[in-house]
Amino acid sequence: MQFLIITSTEDIASMNMRDKFLKLFQFKQVEPKWHDNPLFKLESYSSKVGKSEYSSKSEIYLGLTNSPLVHLNDLRLFETGIDPDLLIFASRHRSETARPAFLIHSTGNWWSKAEFGGNPKELSRTSALLIKAGLLSLIAHASRSTLKQFSIDLEVSHHGPTLLEKPLVFMELGSSEHEWNMEEAGVTVASAIIETIFKYSEFQEKKLQQIGVGFGGTHYAPQFQKLIIEKEIAISYICPKYFIKDLDKEMIEQMLKKNYEKVDYFVIDWKGVNSEEKSHLVTILETFNIPIKKTKDL
Repeated sequence: MQFLIITSTEDIASMNMRDKFLKLFQFKQVEPKWHDNPLFKLESYSSKVGKSEYSSKSEIYLGLTNSPLVHLNDLRLFETGIDPDLLIFASRHRSETARPAFLIHSTGNWWSKAEFGGNPKELSRTSALLIKAGLLSLIAHASRSTLKQFSIDLEVSHHGPTLLEKPLVFMELGSSEHEWNMEEAGVTVASAIIETIFKYSEFQEKKLQQIGVGFGGTHYAPQFQKLIIEKEIAISYICPKYFIKDLDKEMIEQMLKKNYEKVDYFVIDWKGVNSEEKSHLVTILETFNIPIKKTKDL
């Protein structure tokens, strides 16, 4: 498989991580350029994931765009000889609280506005296994760092891009300019991104994970995060409670069609939705031939 890690000159944290990729790992510049910037390929790398040793069977590329990541709507792959299967965006995260954090999520807009990239009522393609691999890799590398003040967060699907033809995840460093520039924080997320690719290979090889899409809760998704960490479950899209009443069958179909893996069941954070939201949601979900599960029962 081919993976493309995408960084941006418009993003301080992204450039911090890019610097760490090039300093810590054996990336070699290749031709031609991508988005008018040098393209690099990882020459060799091995990693112990779980109890198994994984070498670099996949091709891993590092690209740089001058576009803001949430507005990257054209991969321009025709310019290169690469055809990545999966994309990982190395991005900053901004929040009102400015809490130090490492984060991961899929992208998409649940309603009729698209204030931060992408199209209204459109989801990007994504991979539940890649999200699980990324979350566990962030936890592992954060535990090896001195950055104990950083939280690890799974976010619901939000912002752009939504137009790209390849499945993608965002792995982020947050949440203020101070953290974006931190050397150790850049090392932590960059190392976790590389590890994500090997952990993904482990999940693909073992074929133990059940695949779900989630509904309910708020912007951060602790109930779904707990499931992903503790169970053989991978979850891709998560629609928070405040958009559930706007959901329609077409949006659910996007969740199923744009996930890289076949979806085994719908998962609802039952306490994270009110009765009106539950009624609307379950009525739609029951039109699909897919089991409905509650987070508390898994």
